[in-house]
Amino acid sequence: MSQILDTVISDDPDEQNDLLIRVFNSGDGELYDALYTPDAISNMSGGPLTGEARSAFFKEFLAAGAKITSKVVQSYTTGDTSLLIVDYVMTLPGPDGQTVTSPGTCTDVVIRNEEGQWRLAIDRPVPHEAPAA
Repeated sequence: MSQILDTVISDDPDEQNDLLIRVFNSGDGELYDALYTPDAISNMSGGPLTGEARSAFFKEFLAAGAKITSKVVQSYTTGDTSLLIVDYVMTLPGPDGQTVTSPGTCTDVVIRNEEGQWRLAIDRPVPHEAPAA
């Protein structure tokens, strides 16, 4: 899976989304975090995280078994910046072995870095309602 970062990430938003799903669902938080710019902000934890705090969150969160499905519903690109609106359903292991399901909509800003690779700069998932067990 780590070879993913050595390949060219497509300009196509749907293919970018497919890659993000595959890496997220692999459970490898370090690899998933590598799809972000170093100074990116993620709100997946419920609050804005960047840098080491973001990295630590993804390692723990994905190792716990979080899974996601998602679909790009709108995308806008200008130059080296894309805005993606994504509908998602996240499943999380809950207390007592229950599965918690959390659907929502995510706003992602993806930028092309100096090496020509697309990376997440802002990730802001918003659940439609409180997760249901």
